[in-house]
Amino acid sequence: MPAPPARIGCSRDRHRAIGRSRGRGGAWLLLRGGGAAGDTARGREAATRAMAAPSPGPREVLASSPEAGSRAAAAGSSRRGLLWRLREKQSRLGLFEIDPGHELHQMTCMMQAGLWAATQVSMDHPPTGPPTEEDFSQVLTQVHEQGFELGTLAGPAFARLRRSLGLADEDYQAALGPGGPYLQFLSTSKSKASFFLSHDQRFFLKTQRRREVQVLLAHLSRYVQHLQRHPHSLLARLLGVHSLRVAQGKKKYFIIMQSVFFPAGRISERYDIKGCEVSRWVDPAPEGSPIVLVLKDLNFEGKTINLGPQRSWFLRQMELDTAFLRELNVLDYSLLMAFQRLHEDEKGLGSSLIFRTVRSVRGIQSPEESGAQNRRLLPDAPNALHIVDGPEQRYFLGLVDLVTVYGLRKRLEHLWKTLRYPGRTFSTVSPACYARRLCQWAEANTE
Repeated sequence: MPAPPARIGCSRDRHRAIGRSRGRGGAWLLLRGGGAAGDTARGREAATRAMAAPSPGPREVLASSPEAGSRAAAAGSSRRGLLWRLREKQSRLGLFEIDPGHELHQMTCMMQAGLWAATQVSMDHPPTGPPTEEDFSQVLTQVHEQGFELGTLAGPAFARLRRSLGLADEDYQAALGPGGPYLQFLSTSKSKASFFLSHDQRFFLKTQRRREVQVLLAHLSRYVQHLQRHPHSLLARLLGVHSLRVAQGKKKYFIIMQSVFFPAGRISERYDIKGCEVSRWVDPAPEGSPIVLVLKDLNFEGKTINLGPQRSWFLRQMELDTAFLRELNVLDYSLLMAFQRLHEDEKGLGSSLIFRTVRSVRGIQSPEESGAQNRRLLPDAPNALHIVDGPEQRYFLGLVDLVTVYGLRKRLEHLWKTLRYPGRTFSTVSPACYARRLCQWAEANTE
C-alpha cells in the first residue's frame, strides 16, 4: 500500500483566488488542480492532497443558478397530477422527507444548491479527449452568497464515469438539485454517518470522514480501471465526492452513488451482509409498521437466494470484485441485497433479448479481454447493473462501503475481538480472510 496520503483541506489564509469568477447563481468559484493520480504512490498522494495544491494556471468557470432549476422542477411536478403524487408518497413508506422543520433541512438545502451549481460546471465544460492525471486531482470550490462553500473533488473523473454509465448530467442535476426534498431513512449502521436519498430515490448520499475520503481518492483511478475491465461489476457506482463548509466551520464530506435499491417500489426485504455473526442481528420492525429496515446476516438464516442460471455469474463476479478489494487492502464492506417478486411478464428473457444483449456487451475493451469481463444479460430495467433476476424473484445486489483500510488500528481491533469473541466470527479480519469468507457465504446461500 502507498504511504498515507496528505490531508485534505486548506485554511482560508492559504486559499488562492485562482480562476475566480462571479456566477449567475450568486456563487464564487475557485478551481485548482495538479498532481498525478495514477497507480503510483506519488499519483495517489497527489489526488488526496489536491485541496492544498496550487493550480497549474488560472481558469474561469461560470456557475448556473439553482433557482431556475427549482422553478422548472416545480412546474414539472405540478403537471404530474394528483395520482402521480399519491403513488409517489405511497412508495416512500418508511422514508422521511427532510422538510423545513427537520434539523438537517438547512444543510440539505445547501447541498442541493451546491450540487446544482457543481453539475452545471460539468455540463458547461464537459471533459474531452482521453482521461488525464488532473481529472483525478482537480478540486473545484464554489463559494455561495448564502454563506457556504461546496467543494467538488475529482470532478472531471466522476463526470466521465457518469457518462460511461449512460447517466445524463441533466437528469443527475434535476434529481440532486432543489426540485424536491431529500429523504432520510433510519439506518442500522453503527457509524455516525448521515444517510439521504434524492427525492426520486435514485441516488444515495452519505456523509464521510475526511480519512475515508482520502482512501476513496487514493483508489479512484484503480476503481475506474476495474469498472472498465469489468463493466458488470457488483461494486456500487460512485458518482461524486464533495465537501461542504458553512461560514468558518469545519468541512463536512459526503459521497454520492447510485442507490442499489432502485427502483424500490415493490421491494419486500433488505439485507446488509458481511459474512459473520457478531453484531449482525437487527430487531425487525413490528408487523404492519411502515419503517424500512435493512436487516443483517443473522436475520437471513434459513433463507436462500435462488438465482437459477445466473448463480455461476454471480459467484464469479463476487470473486473478481472481492479480489480487487483485497488488493486495495480494505475490509468491512457489505453485500447489499433486496428481494422483489417478479411479475409473470418479467420472468424469462421474453421479447427484450436483443436489447439485453446489446446492453450486456457495452464496455468491452478488446476481444482478448471479453472472457475476463464476466458479462451477463442485463434485465430491461432501471439500475440494471445491480439487478439479477432469478426464476421467481428479482434481486438487488451491490458491494458498498469500500473505504476501511486494514491498518494498525484494525489489526489491534482484530486482536481484541479474537480475545473477546473466541470461536465466533466478526468483521475485523484480514482483507484476504474477509474476501474469502464473503464469497463462501455467497456460495453457501445461493442456489
